[in-house]
Amino acid sequence: MTAQPSRKPEKDKEQTTDEVERSLYAKRQKIYPREVHGLFAALRTTGVVVLLGLYYILPWLQWDGRQAVLFDLPERKFYILNMVFWPQDFFYLALLLIVSALGLFFVTAIAGRVWCGYACPQTVWTEVFLWIERKIEGSRPQQIKLDKSKTDFRKIRIKATKHFVWIAFSLFTGLTFVGYFSPIRQLAVDFVTFNTGPWETFWIYFYAFATYGNAGWLREQVCTYMCPYARFQSAMFDADTMIISFDAARGLPKGPRKKSVDKKAAGLGDCIDCTICVQVCPTGIDIRDGLQYQCIGCAACIDACDDVMDKMGYEKGLIRYTTENSLLGKPAHILRPRVVVYALILVGIIVATFYSILTRDPIAIDVIRDRNSLYRETNEGLIENVYTIKLMNMDKKAHTYTLKADGIKDLILKTDADKIQVDSGEVIEIPARVQVDAYNLEKRSNDIHFTVQALDDESLKVVEDARFLGPAFK
Repeated sequence: MTAQPSRKPEKDKEQTTDEVERSLYAKRQKIYPREVHGLFAALRTTGVVVLLGLYYILPWLQWDGRQAVLFDLPERKFYILNMVFWPQDFFYLALLLIVSALGLFFVTAIAGRVWCGYACPQTVWTEVFLWIERKIEGSRPQQIKLDKSKTDFRKIRIKATKHFVWIAFSLFTGLTFVGYFSPIRQLAVDFVTFNTGPWETFWIYFYAFATYGNAGWLREQVCTYMCPYARFQSAMFDADTMIISFDAARGLPKGPRKKSVDKKAAGLGDCIDCTICVQVCPTGIDIRDGLQYQCIGCAACIDACDDVMDKMGYEKGLIRYTTENSLLGKPAHILRPRVVVYALILVGIIVATFYSILTRDPIAIDVIRDRNSLYRETNEGLIENVYTIKLMNMDKKAHTYTLKADGIKDLILKTDADKIQVDSGEVIEIPARVQVDAYNLEKRSNDIHFTVQALDDESLKVVEDARFLGPAFK
């Protein structure tokens, strides 16, 4: 008699497919993170206070009679303390983005998603919204009980109060954001008197809506589904990257017990299966299941587990920052090739950027040769090239400049004025004609130099190279 093939693998495959489909289309279950105290909770709180303190305070600070940090788009001036940047300095923004990316790679290679857990704007503002929610609705059990209770006046009052505070805080956040681009003191007055311009109004409410939606409603969904960093972080991890891990060798088999129970005699590990680590997780994962892309590295589970271990009289560190090699009993290496390369590149770019900023010339000059004709001969028999000199004063005050040219024997420079007055931030165009005796030209294309010098400050000087075209007689 021929044996019938088993249908179990197909059933298991169908069951797995059904579970995946249910997870994709299932309604979101609200997460109620439990409040936790400890070392890492204190570090997160410190990060929130420092980062949000800088964000909300910086626009209100004054420097030399103006806003200390202001990106004045209409005037094309970007003020950062005593420095003024112009559109011509846009490459500094590119350098800033490169430094930020390399810094993220460097930190991730060493300590995993510690950026997400302590400094990411989504995490920082979510922490504030959670704090507001706890102050108004109560602890985790009280919040769950309130949501399950019937809708009455008390529930409506509490929920309305929470959302009112959320919205007010979000509007203040949006106002502060726009305050970096429009003088915030006048902006605040205009906002409360409903006199803000259309673009200011749009961005205040848009940023407020984004803050309210992301930190108040979406929360962990931003980290799980919307943030691309969660998807490609594994490419920057290796066996020596610090990650939050559950020590399965020490914790399993898990099981509830009283403090007086001898765990070895009961055949149990250190984990008492209290699920506190799951209750405090802002993304709702169980770290005991291993490393998951939803983990933002906030270490709330470490604080919670350490507290439980302390109460049970067990050694702390059942859940801890560690490496894959350490869990396997292998030596860990913090300094490894990728970390060293990231560090060297990062330090090099930062040093080069600061050096460039500190030594940059507050004068910008651009020499444009007339392309309509290569050259022409004047009535005096001289060879002439025509140029347009664009001169920009990037200093904080006006200056008077002189323009000179050299590079060819007996070169003659003709402009409309000997002295050029340029206000702060002003760009002017100077028509210039350069004339040379043809017998002084050694070749058809010759190097010349235009020099701009401020009369009231010898340090304000810049030289720009150009080409002079003509017939070659030698």
